[in-house]
Amino acid sequence: HSLLEHTDVAAMLDNEAIYDLCRRNLDIERPTYTNLNRLVGQVVSSLTASLRFDGALNVDITEFQTNLVPYPRIHFVLTSYAPVISAEKAYHEQLSVAEISNAVFEPAAMMTKCDPRHGKYMACCLMYRGDVVPKDVNAAVATIKTKRTIQFVDWSPTGFKCGINYQPPTVVPGGDLAKVQRAVCMIANSTAIAEVFA
Repeated sequence: HSLLEHTDVAAMLDNEAIYDLCRRNLDIERPTYTNLNRLVGQVVSSLTASLRFDGALNVDITEFQTNLVPYPRIHFVLTSYAPVISAEKAYHEQLSVAEISNAVFEPAAMMTKCDPRHGKYMACCLMYRGDVVPKDVNAAVATIKTKRTIQFVDWSPTGFKCGINYQPPTVVPGGDLAKVQRAVCMIANSTAIAEVFA
């Protein structure tokens, strides 16, 4: 019960979900902990980027608790990251802000074994990195709000906290993740997290 009593926000990361991401998106037949940790590293780096780099809409790490936790005990949050693509695929495509924004809401993108379509969102933060402008973010969020598959609880406004950091993601040279111009990390409070504890 210590996670329940003694933490303000707990980002849920699940080896099984990340393992599946590596197999599916990066074509790694048998992912190692190194492969998994590089993906986890991108998430942690995205969540702390505003402490280290400059951007248009910097989000302080303390704002996660303010924006994501409606009640103290409901502080277990989902995370997802996009794009998770191999160097071979990125050679052919650079994804737009709209595409990566849609991608983080896909069940297959979740870093926890749960399906957000089975629950409702209470709050959502989108942390963008790299070549991203507020106009594109606003357009992407407006589109997401119209989707039937992304539902919010009725007692919470469909608020999206967005951060933009100009520093693009850095990748390990020769690693499995492609160097991309832009990326987004979603951290969201959803009732679907209950599946993790079931």
